[in-house]
Amino acid sequence: MKKHLDPTTLDFIRDLRLNNQREWFEKNRSRYEAARQDFISFLATLLEGAVSFEPALEGQQPKDLLFRIYRDVRFSNDKRPYKDHICAYMAEGGRKTINPGFYLHISPENQSFLAGGVWMPPAPELKAIRQEIDYNLKELEGLLHNPAFKKYFNGLQGEKLKTTPKGYDSDNPAIELLRHKSWNASHFFPDKVVTSDQFYDECLAAMEALKPINDFFLRPMQDLKAEEV
Repeated sequence: MKKHLDPTTLDFIRDLRLNNQREWFEKNRSRYEAARQDFISFLATLLEGAVSFEPALEGQQPKDLLFRIYRDVRFSNDKRPYKDHICAYMAEGGRKTINPGFYLHISPENQSFLAGGVWMPPAPELKAIRQEIDYNLKELEGLLHNPAFKKYFNGLQGEKLKTTPKGYDSDNPAIELLRHKSWNASHFFPDKVVTSDQFYDECLAAMEALKPINDFFLRPMQDLKAEEV
């Protein structure tokens, strides 16, 4: 069971940041493949442990959850061809789903993190989530104040509207949460944790603490999908 990442994986990402060019990458492709496989092996162990509290991850394959290292530069002023991190998304529906899940981001200089929640949902899901927050604010506040959640996460972050969302009053008790367009929580890991067996334990504990928040946001999305059938 792979419970940590090798220091060489962080070393590769660090070097890639300094040499983000196709020629360098091709010369170092074997290092990339080793880093990729290292991450896949760790994910396999993590998924196996997480199934105990997140059944949606049962049977999912780590390689299918990884994002490509190649950047889409077609519409970006930043023409660097490669991402400066390795990452994966674990959720019902896999990497490409809009469902809430667990995002694991590996980056050196103590910038690795685990995040969860829901990121920029489409308009119908966004509306449904806001309604869920409005109707069940006390439930969400209880989840955010749960000691297990607070041990790893400092509330919810995410892009917000500067104005009041349509259909809500500015004095709504939930207005700050309703202004969100994404609802995310993140926990960062020092490099020394990422390269120790503590990484597995900490990832798993953070994911389990985050699970009730994910479930809260998933509920209105599933209800919406059921209405469409």
